[in-house]
Amino acid sequence: MAERGVDLAALPKEVKEQLAELELELSEGDITQKGYEKKRAKLLAAYIPQTQNVDLGLQSIQLAPGPGADSSPSPDAGPSASTRQHRSHRSGGARDERYRSDIHTEAVQAALAKHKEEKMPMPMPTKRRSAFVQSPMDNCTPPDTSSASEDEGSLRRRQAAVSAVLAQTLQNSEFWINRSIQGSSTSSSASSTLSHGDSSKSHNHIHSQNQTNVLADVLAHTRIESSSVPPDVTSTVPQERNSRVELAPSPAVRGMSRGQSRSSMMDTADGKGVPVNSRVSTKIQQLLNTLKRPKRPPLSEFFLDDAEQIVEVPQPDPNTPRPEGRQIIPVKGEPLGVVSNWPPALQAALARWGATQAKSPALTALDITGKPLYTLTYGKLWSRSLKLAYTLLNKLGTKNEPVLKPGDRVALVYPNSDPGMFWVAFYGCLLAEVIPVPIEVPLSQKDAGNQQIGFLLGSCGISLALTSEVCLKGLPKTPSGEILQFKGWPRLRWVVTDTKYLTKPSKDWQPHIPTANSDTAYIEYKASKEGTVMGVAVSKISMLTHCQALTQACNYCEGETLVNVLDFKKDMGLWHGVLTSVMNRIHTISVPYSVMKACPLSWVQRVNVSKARVALVKCRDLHWAMMAHRDQKDINLSSLRMLIVADGANPWSVSSCDAFLNVFQSHGLKPEVICPCASSTEAMTVAIRRPGARGAPLPARAILSMGGLSHGVIRVNTEDKNSALTVQDVGHVMPGALMCIVKPDGPPMLCKTDEIGEIVLNSRAGGTMYYGLPGVTKNTFEVIPVNSGGTPIGEIPFTRTGLLGFVGPGSLVFVVGKTEGLLLVSGRRHNADDLVATALAVEPIKTVYRGRIAVFSVMVFYDERIVMVAEQRPDASEEDSFQWMSRVLQAIDSIHQVGLYCLALVPANTLPKTPLGGIHMCETKQRFLEGSLHPCNILMCPHTCVTNLPKPRQKQPVGVGPASIMVGNLVAGKRIAQAAGRELGLIEDQDLSRKHQFLSEALQWRAQSDPDHVLYILLNAKGAAVSTATCLQLHKRAEKITAALLERGGINTGDNVVLLYPPGIDLIASFYGCLYAGCIPVTVRPPHLQNLSATLPTVRMIIDVSKAACILTTQTLMKTLRSKEAAASVNVKTWPTIIDTDDLPRKRPPHIYKPPTAEMLAYLDFSVSTTGMLTGVKISHAAVSALCRSIKLQCELYSSRQVAICLDPYCGLGFVLWCLSSVYSGHQSILIPPMELESSLPLWLSTLSQYKIRDTFCSYSVMELCTKGLGTQTEALKMRGVNLSCVRSCVVVAEERPRLALTQSFSKLFKDLGLSPRAVSTAFGSRVNLAICLQGTTGPDPSTVYVDMKSLRHDRVRLVERGAPQSLPLMESGTILPGVRVIIVNPETKGPLGDSHLGEIWVNSPHNASGYYTIYGEESLQADHFNTRLSFGEPHTLWARTGYLGFVRRTELLDASGDRHDALFVVGYLDETLELRGLRYHPIDIETSVSRAHRSIAESAVFTWTNLLVVVAELSGSEQEALDLVPLVTNVVLEEHHLIVGVVVIVDPGVIPINSRGEKQRMHLRDSFLADQLDPIYVAYNM
Repeated sequence: MAERGVDLAALPKEVKEQLAELELELSEGDITQKGYEKKRAKLLAAYIPQTQNVDLGLQSIQLAPGPGADSSPSPDAGPSASTRQHRSHRSGGARDERYRSDIHTEAVQAALAKHKEEKMPMPMPTKRRSAFVQSPMDNCTPPDTSSASEDEGSLRRRQAAVSAVLAQTLQNSEFWINRSIQGSSTSSSASSTLSHGDSSKSHNHIHSQNQTNVLADVLAHTRIESSSVPPDVTSTVPQERNSRVELAPSPAVRGMSRGQSRSSMMDTADGKGVPVNSRVSTKIQQLLNTLKRPKRPPLSEFFLDDAEQIVEVPQPDPNTPRPEGRQIIPVKGEPLGVVSNWPPALQAALARWGATQAKSPALTALDITGKPLYTLTYGKLWSRSLKLAYTLLNKLGTKNEPVLKPGDRVALVYPNSDPGMFWVAFYGCLLAEVIPVPIEVPLSQKDAGNQQIGFLLGSCGISLALTSEVCLKGLPKTPSGEILQFKGWPRLRWVVTDTKYLTKPSKDWQPHIPTANSDTAYIEYKASKEGTVMGVAVSKISMLTHCQALTQACNYCEGETLVNVLDFKKDMGLWHGVLTSVMNRIHTISVPYSVMKACPLSWVQRVNVSKARVALVKCRDLHWAMMAHRDQKDINLSSLRMLIVADGANPWSVSSCDAFLNVFQSHGLKPEVICPCASSTEAMTVAIRRPGARGAPLPARAILSMGGLSHGVIRVNTEDKNSALTVQDVGHVMPGALMCIVKPDGPPMLCKTDEIGEIVLNSRAGGTMYYGLPGVTKNTFEVIPVNSGGTPIGEIPFTRTGLLGFVGPGSLVFVVGKTEGLLLVSGRRHNADDLVATALAVEPIKTVYRGRIAVFSVMVFYDERIVMVAEQRPDASEEDSFQWMSRVLQAIDSIHQVGLYCLALVPANTLPKTPLGGIHMCETKQRFLEGSLHPCNILMCPHTCVTNLPKPRQKQPVGVGPASIMVGNLVAGKRIAQAAGRELGLIEDQDLSRKHQFLSEALQWRAQSDPDHVLYILLNAKGAAVSTATCLQLHKRAEKITAALLERGGINTGDNVVLLYPPGIDLIASFYGCLYAGCIPVTVRPPHLQNLSATLPTVRMIIDVSKAACILTTQTLMKTLRSKEAAASVNVKTWPTIIDTDDLPRKRPPHIYKPPTAEMLAYLDFSVSTTGMLTGVKISHAAVSALCRSIKLQCELYSSRQVAICLDPYCGLGFVLWCLSSVYSGHQSILIPPMELESSLPLWLSTLSQYKIRDTFCSYSVMELCTKGLGTQTEALKMRGVNLSCVRSCVVVAEERPRLALTQSFSKLFKDLGLSPRAVSTAFGSRVNLAICLQGTTGPDPSTVYVDMKSLRHDRVRLVERGAPQSLPLMESGTILPGVRVIIVNPETKGPLGDSHLGEIWVNSPHNASGYYTIYGEESLQADHFNTRLSFGEPHTLWARTGYLGFVRRTELLDASGDRHDALFVVGYLDETLELRGLRYHPIDIETSVSRAHRSIAESAVFTWTNLLVVVAELSGSEQEALDLVPLVTNVVLEEHHLIVGVVVIVDPGVIPINSRGEKQRMHLRDSFLADQLDPIYVAYNM
């Protein structure tokens, strides 16, 4: 281990403290084992004796060469003497088979060897069978070992060695466990316990120190991915764990240990185990085993908000390699010679050859089979170019108004297969002195980057495009035959340049050929890293000078033959194959891309046939030729004097050049002809290797340390070839040029000689500016390097090339990468191409296409994160893909010491392409970020690469007691957070109902005093009143039910009776019937007829729990209860007596029961909470009267009022409003069953309008139905005369935080129908008190505040401005009801809190429930929910605990009595909050972020399982979008909540269960997930 030689006792105090903190983080699961080792190694690096370079322990058991115990040094740790031999670095290699590097493959194999036999226990993502092409393999195929790079025997021998050491040292696993408990009391992960065992106090127990080291190294090697299941030190039974610990070396079957049947038991936190049988559960269990931890201590009492660090800033590592050389001196190229017959301008050269060498061939084009199609002579080229120049200037407009004038820009749109037309057009433009801008042929509206080309055309002011007739026919057209207007393009006029359309110039016309000057000659396009396309302007003098410099450097002679495989429209293909060739009368043979695809050897055959002297190729052409060379025996390349490799500046080009030479040396290819070169659009050719003389020594190679490179310094790698990058030189700088190396970012400071920087060039032969973009131009074309003191080194401006490199011995130039491929992660630089090379060296490569891999970085949570996207072969199985992906992750991690954030595979041929078939990187990145890449496989690894999360919050020991905190708050001027509604007082006298303290008496009194007053009207879906009930009718119907109960039911006073009715008047009548009979009614929602199996068991459970003596119901429901279908899910033989109340005889009961005291129970209220708990609460007669009275007062209800209710009438405030309130207050209730809205959406709103309702009550589900279903139909509703201006209050009844977004959308949508924006408000109730807040008619409007989310996580409330970052809008939950008092209390200490705290809401009121109704005698457990006292302050008042977190704010508004109004804000349910990283999160906040992440997320829910955050998202789009959501969900939660998502589950719409109140049942969802009942589309495990 890295800390082998360190005496821990001698370490400085602060280092010891940091180590202790790390141990704690590891034990809490806030840092992975890998992160722990990284940080620990970094801390100890400075204290390691520098002598030990040989790791005896390691060698003795021959573990994989290269990577050592320090499996992952910190991101910015350099290769210090101690860690150097542990490092296995990246090495240059194969972007493609064409860039195959055996060196690289070896390095990767070595890196993977340590992960070989124990494959990663990463659970494989779960896919639904229908969603994607499935692999035929079952879920548990044994790991394939076909990709082994060495024989299995050696591996087994190595395994045996490891096992032997383990067996010896683990003789007594109990000793290990006990020791791990002593050594680090909180650690619960095997690898942490064992690998830092030698730092614990008891290492004198070990048989021999050496063995410990060996063992520690072995365990460090297996890292946390080893399949050993960590011993659970939270358990107190060590002997059961024996088998576990010895499992370490056993191979895993895709993450499942063979040692024991993991799937049969699932460990819970208390170690008891729950039997399960599922895929998902086992996978989560494996994931958990790597992250298990004990419970967090409770939240801290205090925190300093501003001191909270959002990000852990990486500390600079003392061992980072730093440049040590002297400052670089600019490097000068040889002087540019002056040759007497060089032309004064390029057009002059063409004129000369056209006149004197008319028959000499200039260009040969090939057809699709690779045979010559036509040859253009210099004479023809000259005459056609002249005709075109004449036509452009004189024939496009009228004489007085020509369309083109010299200096105008025109676009050249020619396909790659037609070089002849392009040459004529290009030279025609030069002769006419208009500026050609060659671009790619647009093939469709959807081309990647098309819009950017439009930007280029716009910035160059182009309105005319030249093209050929064939090309014009192929352009996409509109139905009317016009050329499509491409997105972002200016309007273009298309001109066809075929010879038959050109006009012969008149005798007296001559083109104007001035001596080359600084006017722009042509514009070459270039795409930046961000995807913007800019035009680099090249002046006439630059163009000519560049041709001269190339002629001198390449030693071109007149009449030579050159084979060009490159794109002739830009770059090297244009500079050599079109411009320099004409200057030197060279015969160019152009090999188009399409020919290369069909016949990869075509260019070699052309060289052979035409005895070409020069060939211009890229690495891929070398590779293709090599792959196909077996077909050709008689090829001779001895005529070649120069093979120019255009992308020779790529780090992996060296292997292509070597391999090509290897194959073709026997065909006459001379080693000294290979000439790599480096170029960039802005500076043109930067350096080129000159063609060597026969037998001259071969050029130099640099073997560089990857670690050094990532820190931007050059270190020759001396250790082992696995951690090296081999680069070849690109020759010397161009003639007449001056070159410097400057720092790539910040001011252009000169680098030191051993530092890597950006190459900048001063030369007359380079681009002059980005056309039309003066701002960007300055930063690139006018750079003046400065020395270390910051003073400029001279006056001359340099141009940035975008190439990263250094100058080696003998002024040779070496390039190691490009700035646009640079990924800057945690302060270290990585090259995208190197990462691709590593991925391609992972065998087997049968999973993805070589050359179709994109690597880019995205900014997530204050750092760049690396994303790799590859195209998957159609025949690759899920299993193979997953294997390959896991191996790539390991290889990149080991070799580059950087974690991949996301690795995605997309279906073949779906990555956006550049015109020549490469990957369009910016478009790919754009699609990734907007979620339209549609991967078919994805692995996210945020745990390994997000290392800058803030430290988890620790509980501060509070030395002071709660009372002193309270005093402190008062001294600080903070109020105790409490609030109260108005006094209940005595209600005005004329209302006799107050004399009747029982509702049953109130109903009898109303039946006598006002018999015909209609109390209830029930509406159906058509809006018609299906039944009504006057006071007398209701009383009479209740009496009939009482008689039936007493006769048939044989009921005793105080028995419980279940009422099973659809929402309606029968329910109300039977409720009063029970009261008249002296029984206790229990209202139960009837089972859903279409879904009996799911809904009937709940009914049965309530009936059993309430010990009901009898069931009152309708005839239909009675049949349902006894039906065959019902028998399938419950036992129908054991129902209590069922009485159907449809046709009861007219009978009056002998007497009507009157309870002896008001404390007697009136009814039981059963409800399933959002956490899935079924609870029944006891409501007394006194509570019922007090509640009805409170509501009457708050809402000003009288018998003349009409109230519309669209709520479920089974529990909570919904039941009170539906059944009790009208009887008490005498107002008329219009009842609208919410299920009727499903068949008639406008029902509720049209009722409000028709009856001119002032007060209405609804649920969130009703509001959501109207918002989603009617949002677009407001005009139609207006036409039908719906008018909501009568509505004064519309109250949403709920037991949750107000859904502000929904209420606001509802108000905005129906504002057009006259709904007042002030009308909509919310109510709040809980189990212990059914109605705490209700926005009545008298209080001030509900206020909205914006709270800082960061402080909420710390249980603090800090108000911020609207729109502040991380702000959360919260709406007041309605005015507190009369007679209700609330106080905010610390749920742990039970002491009152100040008003800047978030705490539990406690309530005191005459209508509190009296307690839970349970049959298990567990009342003592929850007794304190109903009558509990504060720990200090006001110890005599009895409070009920609501279980909700909230806070009280004094507002500026005044209440009815003229005092300032105290508003109560509900934040969330305490049992649902997630405690992660020591902070408290509310699920709804994370879900809001998730739902915003992508347009296809319809709904989401989150829950934790131990310490994993699981996000379930419903996908409303097509299934191919499922995997797009995974990275977006991970990103948004990381960015906004600083949490890493453990599992992302994508499901169909409607899977997340929602209760009747419209609240998510997250615990039900969690249970279904763990039992594998969700049928997910995709499950991603973010490891």
